[in-house]
Amino acid sequence: MLFFRRKRLFIILIGFIVLVGLIGFSFRDRDNVSTVEEFFHDSVGWLQGIVHRPVEFTTDLFDNIKDIKRTYEENQILKERLAQYKYLIYENQELKQDNEELQNVLDKTNSLRDFMPIQASVLARSPEKWFEQVTINKGKQDGVKANMAVITGDGMVGKIQTASEFTSTVQLLSGFDLSSRISVTVEREDQEGEGVPGLIEGFDEEKNALLLKEIEYDSDLKKGDFVLSSGLGGMFPEGLPIGTIEEVTPDQYGLTQIAYVKPAANLKDLNHVIVVDPLMEETDTDEAVEGEE
Repeated sequence: MLFFRRKRLFIILIGFIVLVGLIGFSFRDRDNVSTVEEFFHDSVGWLQGIVHRPVEFTTDLFDNIKDIKRTYEENQILKERLAQYKYLIYENQELKQDNEELQNVLDKTNSLRDFMPIQASVLARSPEKWFEQVTINKGKQDGVKANMAVITGDGMVGKIQTASEFTSTVQLLSGFDLSSRISVTVEREDQEGEGVPGLIEGFDEEKNALLLKEIEYDSDLKKGDFVLSSGLGGMFPEGLPIGTIEEVTPDQYGLTQIAYVKPAANLKDLNHVIVVDPLMEETDTDEAVEGEE
């Protein structure tokens, strides 16, 4: 047993010496290499190639996953920024529209010299009568009373139906009927002088236009003629824009004419309005004071 152990140690020692010699021999500067070295180098290179390919594939896979994750995160950031930009654009457009509407209201307020303008904002629309009524944020404490005219910078939109202490309900022109007539005058574009009288008596939902009736049959009205409040009846002030004539037809009896009037103001998009107080009481009071003096 001792002999075999010494023999085994001897063989291992001889193999180690040969291996060290081969390694030392391989590190020498030589132009040519032996067949054993070529085989050894090729085997090592082949093994390195086998090991390198999976490692390179795994590395590229993880790099691609990182790139996809980074691309996804950048895409999410860009989407958030795009949404913010869109919101800013919409907000800017809304502010611009609101500013233009307020400017029109201000210009209209400055032009109402004979009236007391009460500026108001629309709070809500009636769910049951969406196109007929709106609620504004001014009431009796602000001087608002029933039957006062309500206008925008473009023209008349309706009248005060009921007034509470702090809010009021506005009946829009699209909700007018025979009980809410408006005495008007039609100003013809191609003719000067006295206008053609008539009455606004309702709203045609199919044509989306006001019904102008009681027009004399021989009146030569045309599309585009302006319709203004006449002031007759004492309910609405004179000179408030109502709309323009779109179509003129004879009535069912052929005695008078009916005109379809397109409202001057957009009744479907109301944000800011003006309640018109004619100052009739103040005028009467001033005249009474002057008479006493």
